[in-house]
Amino acid sequence: MPMQYEALARAGAAAYREKEAPLLLAIESSCDETAAAVLCGARTVRAMTVFTQIPLHQKFGGVVPEIAARSHVEKVGAVTEAALKEAGVSINAIDAVAVTYGPGLVGALLVGLSYAKGLALAAGKPFVGVNHIAGHIAANYLTYPDLAPPFVCLVASGGHSHIVRVDGYCSFALLGRTRDDAAGEAFDKVARVLGLGYPGGPALEALAREGDPHAFSFHAGFNDKPTFDFSFSGLKTAVINLVHTAQQRGETLCAADVAASFQHAVVETLAEKSVRAAVESGTGTLALAGGVSANRALRSAMQRRAEEAGLRFCCPEFRFCTDNAAMIACAGHYALMAGQLSPLSLNAVPSLALAPEVSAR
Repeated sequence: MPMQYEALARAGAAAYREKEAPLLLAIESSCDETAAAVLCGARTVRAMTVFTQIPLHQKFGGVVPEIAARSHVEKVGAVTEAALKEAGVSINAIDAVAVTYGPGLVGALLVGLSYAKGLALAAGKPFVGVNHIAGHIAANYLTYPDLAPPFVCLVASGGHSHIVRVDGYCSFALLGRTRDDAAGEAFDKVARVLGLGYPGGPALEALAREGDPHAFSFHAGFNDKPTFDFSFSGLKTAVINLVHTAQQRGETLCAADVAASFQHAVVETLAEKSVRAAVESGTGTLALAGGVSANRALRSAMQRRAEEAGLRFCCPEFRFCTDNAAMIACAGHYALMAGQLSPLSLNAVPSLALAPEVSAR
């Protein structure tokens, strides 16, 4: 059967590239969302379904990998069926299957990967694994029909903070990255210290709107370096120390001011480094992606700085910011068009890298 499937997959992939509007089914299960989507051609979303696990993890204050994996097992079938139903097609009408295979939680990744393999094998469809970060970048293509490489993209999420030069649809260069906590991770940790619960990022952003972003000065010396790398651990620790010191002294801090000042420090660091990287790259376009791209303060700061630098600024619709399968489908489409095809032996890679790091300073 594997040899017979390989022949079918190769033929299916060739047929996919020849079609004017091929249909692609994608599955995403890298963390705490079980998602499926059907894409027509490169950028037309026919269906998009997402089951969020947030209520399951709230009592623990963060994602519990075992619970996440078990939930994916329970929901992946229904979520996929819902996407096909919404698109009005059967699995037989699908031309190819794409799925996230890294980075992410290994147990969670394996659920989606195994399910996608099973579908592809049973239906005799070509199958391609997609890098989750490449998916986030591709979310911009779903919002901007005319957007094409090259451009620079900041990918900011709970697990990743990368400045990426997008040289082609499947070609990337890592210009800068966080050397410790990711931006979203730092947001969640500060939110926890402020008693805001999980998920912390949106709660902290909401609280920050009520505060003064200049009430406190949170600074990390590492971020003053002329590289495109950044550090958020020091900013997070500064907030924690401020809060703990106030508690020990019996003093009352304005939580909104703390949240606003911390958010301002993170946002300005991300925006400054990303804009500088885009200017030096000469591409003329700066994009934003990842879960933290839903943060309105970051979107505003990036757009303002980009326009001041004469850059075009792009960021996804809010529905494409957090983990979803439409972005995976888009990245999968371009992978298939580039001749990429994955074997059924493809394994989950929890620490999968997007691209080699380059020196572009």
